[in-house]
Amino acid sequence: MSDENRTQAEKASSHGHTLRKDVLDPANLARAWKQVKANGGVAGIDGMETGDFPAFMREHWDRLRVKIEEGTYAPSPVRRVEIPKDGASGATRLLGIPTVLDRTIQQAIAQVLMPLLDPTFSEHSHGFRPGRSAHGAIDEMVREGAALEKSYGTCHVVDCDLAAFFDTVDHQKLMTRLRQRIRDPELLELILKYLKAGAILPGGNFEESQRGMPQGGPLSPLLGNLLLDELDGELEKRGHRFVRYADDFVILCTSLRAGHRIMQSISTYLADRLRLVVNGAKSQVVELKRASFLGFEIVRRKIRWTKKSRRKFKDRVRQITNRTRGHSPKTVIAELQVYVRGALHYYARGIPFAEIQELDRWVRRRVRLYHWKQWKRPKTRWRKLQSLGIGDEVRIAAGSHASHWRMSRNSVVQRAMSNAWLAQQGVPSLENQWKSIRYPNGPRAQKARTKG
Repeated sequence: MSDENRTQAEKASSHGHTLRKDVLDPANLARAWKQVKANGGVAGIDGMETGDFPAFMREHWDRLRVKIEEGTYAPSPVRRVEIPKDGASGATRLLGIPTVLDRTIQQAIAQVLMPLLDPTFSEHSHGFRPGRSAHGAIDEMVREGAALEKSYGTCHVVDCDLAAFFDTVDHQKLMTRLRQRIRDPELLELILKYLKAGAILPGGNFEESQRGMPQGGPLSPLLGNLLLDELDGELEKRGHRFVRYADDFVILCTSLRAGHRIMQSISTYLADRLRLVVNGAKSQVVELKRASFLGFEIVRRKIRWTKKSRRKFKDRVRQITNRTRGHSPKTVIAELQVYVRGALHYYARGIPFAEIQELDRWVRRRVRLYHWKQWKRPKTRWRKLQSLGIGDEVRIAAGSHASHWRMSRNSVVQRAMSNAWLAQQGVPSLENQWKSIRYPNGPRAQKARTKG
């Protein structure tokens, strides 16, 4: 820990007695509620939606505040829900959803602790930290990998996968780390209550929380970083080049043999000191050019999204535009807009221009498919095609028995549902969004970069 970071840690301790008051400060709570509202999310076990929360607070907050101050407040158990795992057909993972009230209180705690704890974290940690991102983690891996290749002619990546990190966090170890940084017994007790709140399983049964923390609570990412900061310190002490984003981390080294030695040593350290398990089946040591990290890989010294990331993107678009969903095209397009905007914001830097054009055509075809399915009967298709300017060829297209997917690229259907018409309906242009992300300063910057 640097002298500056050590000063920050000491400051956190010296101000510990005011932390609970800071958490309950009206301005801090208002900011926490604003963040929770912006994040949205589904209801916890009490069924309360975010829209119902302001009225609830006006009626009950004075009483709840007294309970928190007296140390008698008991957080509600989280609601466990199953969500699909990326790239694993049929596999799911459990997500813990706190109530809106507990999400707001956790967010308020996180807002107070973040400026005290974050400055003490490693420079190689990028996940869930102000001013940092997954893209920054990727950039650091590229820089460090290039430096090793320049110096030694080769670079290998130790890709460690922590088995169910959020579900296996040891409460005693985490609280020990917290007590080293924060000296406010009442706030520490409240945090421990959140860790021990338990969960209501999908079947309705209650499950005690012997370990772990809910992946879905606003406080969990900060606590995860605090626990894994001990790992960061050990890696720095050993002189390793590494990059971490939340519970995903890679260590860069000069040979396959060194990589396996590091993998074994770090696995032992994690088990003995942090009581965490490295998933041997998913962890590996590979050359830099064969490594993937946070959905990206390095191809001929360029950052590209992985095949798995592309498949994940297309699978989600297929789900949204599934012709059997029964939603109106307007609803489907609105959902598509939200997903594409977020996905491209993350992946655009790793997608070549030719590929984004191909995906753009594919997305438009998926939307044409959805419209064609919605029109169903030949009479409806006839009417719709005529309204879109199709004349004599209406009979052939409307009465066709070809599959919906085949008709989505039929020349008549494409002319009727032209690119311009789809744009008017709100279908997002992947190409335009890609350009605005990759070249925010306009076409001239793109042209100059292409020449370079």
